[in-house]
Amino acid sequence: MVYNRPWKSFPDQLELLKARGMIVTDEAAALDYLKRVGYYRLSAYWYPFRRFEFVQDEETGAFSTKAMDQFHSDTQFVDAVHLYLFDKQLRLFLTDALERIEISLRVDLSYLLGERSPFAHIENIKPHFHPGFAGQPFQKGSQESRFEVWLSKYRGLVQRSKEDFVRHYHDNHGEELPIWVAVEVLDFGAISQLFSMLNVKDQLAIASRYGVNDWKVFKSWLFSLSYLRNLVAHHSRLWNRNITSKPMLPKRGEIAWCDAFIDNEDTRFKPFLLLAVTRMLVKSICPNTEWHNRLAEHLEQFPQQHSSRKLDLSGMGITRNWKDWW
Repeated sequence: MVYNRPWKSFPDQLELLKARGMIVTDEAAALDYLKRVGYYRLSAYWYPFRRFEFVQDEETGAFSTKAMDQFHSDTQFVDAVHLYLFDKQLRLFLTDALERIEISLRVDLSYLLGERSPFAHIENIKPHFHPGFAGQPFQKGSQESRFEVWLSKYRGLVQRSKEDFVRHYHDNHGEELPIWVAVEVLDFGAISQLFSMLNVKDQLAIASRYGVNDWKVFKSWLFSLSYLRNLVAHHSRLWNRNITSKPMLPKRGEIAWCDAFIDNEDTRFKPFLLLAVTRMLVKSICPNTEWHNRLAEHLEQFPQQHSSRKLDLSGMGITRNWKDWW
């Protein structure tokens, strides 16, 4: 395919938006945002204000929606900016919460495994991990076991670490880090992977600390929160995206707030479910926290739009009567 979209100056970018029907009330401010944030990043926030039409495939006859190069009437540049700022603050709230969860899980894993062996995380033996990980391929056709993939990732994290404590331990205590030191170089993905390798009894012991009685549910939550952590760390759009890592839910009645999501399948593909999972884990770690209340206040300040195309929290998959249990 031939790429046919040439580079455009900031003024040209603004003129293009205006030609497509976007109202710019303060050109200096709009240019400033284009210079500081970028056209492409902001485009994720004005995309919902574009007009869409149904088109039919000539060969299959199937219908699909196509975004047009025109905005709904009364759409203003500031509508996209306000959504961007709302989403940015949402990610900042989650940065705080996910840090608490990650650090707490580091303690859980190091305490449980360290009691058995200082180097349990690199010893692929039955008391530490589920025996299936020793020879189970990481994926179909792979020559590496899941434990070998984990170990390779762990070694890479240690090697790339620039932390003084890593160098100190290598210089004074040997090549291998004990588990209570090693966990400090793990990212959320590695933590999730290490948890999933534990024996079921150990997974259940950690999960129950957070109020979850199904280890499979908790394991899927950690995997989904790892995905969320990556979105937050890379400053990706969050508020209305579809979630590719759908978390499992417990059986009806086991965790009361989860029932609202069981009744509505569509909400399980939206970020509000991950916010609710985060809320539960943070409250388990810090019972007196006000984090969830601060987040609720932020959600209630969802920006109003000038555009005739009105957006709201439903784009996040928010459940009906969520304030009753939040």
